Amino acid sequence: MELKIRKINEKYIIDVNGEMDLYNSYKLKELITKMLEKKVTRFIINLENVDYIDSSGIGALIYICSTIKKLNLRLAITNIHGSVKKVIELTKLMSYFPIVNSIEEALQKMDT
Repeated sequence: MELKIRKINEKYIIDVNGEMDLYNSYKLKELITKMLEKKVTRFIINLENVDYIDSSGIGALIYICSTIKKLNLRLAITNIHGSVKKVIELTKLMSYFPIVNSIEEALQKMDT
């Protein structure tokens, strides 16, 4: 799994590439933790290039989501599709995660 960060104004887009599984989902948690230490307040996690997620990946997203919610910061998860979407639907987490369809939509929501 590869992580790339882009910044648009004060919003940080994290592009996740590859599989979110037991072997690498911790990387996303570590990155978010480091960004929180640097006082980042607005996160967009782009899952457009993620075709596989397991329970560890779901666990990482739950951890990230709950941590950001506790701190009253902003998070959006975008571009979920295929088997990743199915796993999130099966685990009944679609309404728990702040999911939006696109990065553009996430950027607009962050401004409100």
